[in-house]
Amino acid sequence: MSFETYLTEDARLTILKELARQIDGSLNDTMLTRVLDTFGHRRSREWTRTQILKLREVGAVTTAEAGSVLIASITRAGVDHVERRSVIDGIARPSPEV
Repeated sequence: MSFETYLTEDARLTILKELARQIDGSLNDTMLTRVLDTFGHRRSREWTRTQILKLREVGAVTTAEAGSVLIASITRAGVDHVERRSVIDGIARPSPEV
């Protein structure tokens, strides 16, 4: 696995974990870009949108648009991945809780 692939898969996991922490399981692409910045993934909003769309493609999130904003909502499959109940290819596996 290339380092770029590793970073991308880690960013996708970061997105899912943050969505799972939200009361309604949703955040918009602008807020998720800020979350990724906090964890060292300094990328553009467009890059974040691309990752959200990839997560939608694998069934980990659903999306809705509100004007120019893309809103991601975690699915049951996404929650199962974050909680280590299943594995979704293309997303880093979460570390076990100790």
